[in-house]
Amino acid sequence: MAADTRDRLIGAMSAAPVPVPLADAAGTRDTPRPLVAHGCWYPSADPTGEWVAFICDRTGVPQLWTGLANGSEIHLLDADPDPVTEVSWSPDGRWIAYTVAPGGGEHTRVLCVRPDGTGRRIVAGADAGSSAYLGCWTRDGSAVAVTVAEPPPPTGLTVRTVLPEPSAPDHGTAFGDLPTGWAERDGPATLLGGTGHGQVGPDGSGPDHGTGAPAGHGTGVAGRATDGPVHGTAGPDGEGPGLDGGGSGLDGGAPDRLTAYLVDPSGLGTPVLVAAESGAATLRVCDVSQDGRLALVRRGPRGRREAVVVRTADLATGSVLRVGDGDPWIGRFSQDGRTLWLRSDHERQFAALLAATLDEDGGRVGLSVVAEREGSDLELLAFAEDGRTAALAWNVRGASELETLSLSTAARPRRVPLPHEVVTRITRAGPAGGTVLALSGSQRRPGVWWAPPGGLSARTPWSSRDEDAVPPGRPPVRPVPLRPTARDGVRLGGWYYRAPGRDAGRPGPCVIHLHGGPEEQERPVFDPLYHELLGRGLDVFAPDVRGSSGWGRSFVDADLGTGRFAAIDDVADCAAHVVLDGLADPTRLAVMGRSYGGYLTMASLVWHPELFRTGVAVCGMSDLSTFFAGTEPWIAESAAHKYGHPVRDRELLRALSPMSRVDALRVPLLAVHGEHDTNVPPGESEQMVRAARERGLPAEMLTLRDEGHEFRRADNRRLFRRAAADWMQRHLGL
Repeated sequence: MAADTRDRLIGAMSAAPVPVPLADAAGTRDTPRPLVAHGCWYPSADPTGEWVAFICDRTGVPQLWTGLANGSEIHLLDADPDPVTEVSWSPDGRWIAYTVAPGGGEHTRVLCVRPDGTGRRIVAGADAGSSAYLGCWTRDGSAVAVTVAEPPPPTGLTVRTVLPEPSAPDHGTAFGDLPTGWAERDGPATLLGGTGHGQVGPDGSGPDHGTGAPAGHGTGVAGRATDGPVHGTAGPDGEGPGLDGGGSGLDGGAPDRLTAYLVDPSGLGTPVLVAAESGAATLRVCDVSQDGRLALVRRGPRGRREAVVVRTADLATGSVLRVGDGDPWIGRFSQDGRTLWLRSDHERQFAALLAATLDEDGGRVGLSVVAEREGSDLELLAFAEDGRTAALAWNVRGASELETLSLSTAARPRRVPLPHEVVTRITRAGPAGGTVLALSGSQRRPGVWWAPPGGLSARTPWSSRDEDAVPPGRPPVRPVPLRPTARDGVRLGGWYYRAPGRDAGRPGPCVIHLHGGPEEQERPVFDPLYHELLGRGLDVFAPDVRGSSGWGRSFVDADLGTGRFAAIDDVADCAAHVVLDGLADPTRLAVMGRSYGGYLTMASLVWHPELFRTGVAVCGMSDLSTFFAGTEPWIAESAAHKYGHPVRDRELLRALSPMSRVDALRVPLLAVHGEHDTNVPPGESEQMVRAARERGLPAEMLTLRDEGHEFRRADNRRLFRRAAADWMQRHLGL
């Protein structure tokens, strides 16, 4: 690599993360008195398979715990109130890495702690304005991969750091040529950046470049300040090299940059750069080969994820292959680094297990299908430490089926019985080949199960019992699957929950609940919100409209561009389906959803104003233009593929925005938002509520303190559920 290219890259990057020691967390690390109905999830086993690190909300906040896989002993490792979102035990057993969300917001940081609770330290994300999340561990446990969303340097300054050898290449070519047509919509076009990010004019019309407000602290649409600092990194000339050949954000400022490093938690080793990308939607290191020559990186916007094999010696690309959305842990190298096992929907409708044969430089010289199922996605993938066997979870119309597979023989897969409907995480435990599973189901809270080699799965004693999912007297409702047909003939999916005690054949009031994403999928798992609504005498229909996952790539892509108008109509068609089937009372229908589901809620109320009597929109986008102006840059990069580019597709975004049709709103609206949400800023709810009130309609907004886009604290979740159910009862006349 030329010296001038190296200098330009160095000038464009901020310092690599350096571990920051912290005081030991307050608390005795003994077992606090638990909530009866608590959840345990995201397990990661130690090398022996005897202990499991996991997330548990038994204190009311998701925190880091460890417990015996086959015993009742557990310990709280970090008593701080910041919610934990990811956990990973190092292969050598010395460290547990985990991601936390300070204040419940969207800016996360990565910490490490010793298994005995000592040595706690921030590994990445400590710098003001930065955000970080976990990647994999190296095979020997000497370093953990982290991805950092870097804040820009102060205006007029150039940050120069000395990178470890070997030096990095010019990132205009580091990941190879992009596919034809990528730049039109699919690719990482630079959308936002510089001082304009996060600033929305007081009239809600878009970026206000004349406010002079500090970066990330512009005036919100409802007169409140946004709290998300800018994420971007400027080069010496104020621009950073993007993969699309672009440089600056829309306002001429710096584009965002995601940078992945291998970091020694002890701080003794120098951080090693693995990948960097300007205008990035996502970047995660999923595996490093046994000899350290190759890294598997997942990158790209939603709906267009890619698996990239990177040579760590020079950061050049070995091969690129498309992979599906969903779980970020997409694959693993074989022990000799010559085979890459990958969960991929490359040239397929549904994701399967593929084997890519690699040459010495990581280039792909062969590709074969190892395991596939017609009409079902491979959803989760985990490997034994020796790489000889894999555990595969298949998504079969919303429920999970689990099997183990030998990768070294031609033996048929072995089916593993499941006590509940959905597997949310698999981790292999110990040299003997045991498995730890995170399970959810319609009759229980999330829990962790231990499956010894060849034996039946058993619930860990520290996971809540099935009978403790809810207080006695009103058991959870098991949903039934429905397959509505949209007006244009597209088959949809979903699950119907019927309120207990209603006579068969008697239609009842019904809430159409819409999931987020849009690529999420409705699954048959226990949802406390649904339980609250059902307890008030309300049925719940939770559909998968087009754009949802689980039904094939064509279904996921069916809402792109102008297809989103059809997705809005899908909501009305789902309501018509449950009415015509005699399940729901057409005079007492409501609509509700979170994130993208919140957007669909507001859109349904203004596109089909005669259909619903009320709506509850949670963290939803009311105007796609102001959403792009206020969201995080890497979220904007990813969202552009789904919704449209904020410049090139400005008219389409305006036509798709509920605020553009707000005069059609006819019914009461409740909006709910987390105060620290920088994914969909609270101004999106505020401007819709204000517009409804100006038109004489009942409209309220519930702001949840110390929450971001996800509601993680038990007291806030309870407040939200009860407020939503009270609103539905009041406006559906119950």
